[in-house]
Amino acid sequence: MQSVIFAILAGITLGSALMVVTSRNLLHSTLWLIAAFFGIAGIFILLQAEFLAVVQVLVYIGAIAMLIIFAIMLTRRIMDPQQPRFNSQWGLVGGFTALLFVGLAAVVTRVAWPVAAGEIPADAIAQLGADFVGVYAVPFEIASVLLVVAMIGAIIIARERE
Repeated sequence: MQSVIFAILAGITLGSALMVVTSRNLLHSTLWLIAAFFGIAGIFILLQAEFLAVVQVLVYIGAIAMLIIFAIMLTRRIMDPQQPRFNSQWGLVGGFTALLFVGLAAVVTRVAWPVAAGEIPADAIAQLGADFVGVYAVPFEIASVLLVVAMIGAIIIARERE
């Protein structure tokens, strides 16, 4: 049953990712990106990494995707739907992408990946919380201020001139 659910989530994720790069409308691409993020969150849940699934939903869907949507809505006429979908370099890029895929597939299938079940410390949650508050609070706040400044900059650039 779990492999069927994984196959469905993988299909949703890969299909949505494909639609992100092939959609002509930038807003539709962003909505497909949100669907791909949801698929990844579902895979995290299957892996019993509920914390990562929640972070995926909150950070990527709740913050990054919404920032992209607002930036698209604030910068109108950024893409003309009449423009061609592919430029003259699509074949070259496709070839390099295929080579990269073959190389990564070779690495993934030929390396003997160590699999070991480790012992989880009793205070793992407390240590995680202490690290988030003590170690990662300042970088997180810096990133949030940077995103706010970027949003304000996008609003100033995109506003109508009088």
